[in-house]
Amino acid sequence: MITEEELIVGACVKHPVYGTGFVSAENLTGCDIIFERGGKISFSKRTILEDLELLQEPPEKYRKPRLTLEEVTDVLRSLLEQSDAIEEKVMLGDRWDKGKLVLVPGNGSQSKEIPIETFFHKIVMVRDRLRVLEQNINSNKNLTDEQKVDLQQYITRIYGSLTSFNILFKVKEDYFVGTGGGE
Repeated sequence: MITEEELIVGACVKHPVYGTGFVSAENLTGCDIIFERGGKISFSKRTILEDLELLQEPPEKYRKPRLTLEEVTDVLRSLLEQSDAIEEKVMLGDRWDKGKLVLVPGNGSQSKEIPIETFFHKIVMVRDRLRVLEQNINSNKNLTDEQKVDLQQYITRIYGSLTSFNILFKVKEDYFVGTGGGE
């Protein structure tokens, strides 16, 4: 028989019908217990105290090592990176810091100034979206290998067209690379 003090979230219990389970939630009147044979069941505390037995040591198959916060953080970061939910930090070259892009129309109308940081951010977004497009093409099960190669070639040519913007990047590894593989 189990005591009320032992009835805490995470306690391993045994029920005569449902088998081994864990207390998953507790409130004033009862508890939710997840059983391997019966799913999640809500019990009144009185029923629990009368019908359940506390297992001091969970069965071996339920003993799992706990992850450290660092391990959970690493796993979460990895999953977010795989799904492109985390944008990598791409740095604007130092010489462009606080710079502006000035667009001067040939017809004499008013010129337009844009902070280079804003323009650079848009260029980086184009690059990141092209990378996601590449991943979607490569993982698409409805495209033939020939179609994937054709679409990949278009994307490579787009990268090549964008190599003019490489002067804005601080780190060479962030450059656009076209068919030639260079700048």
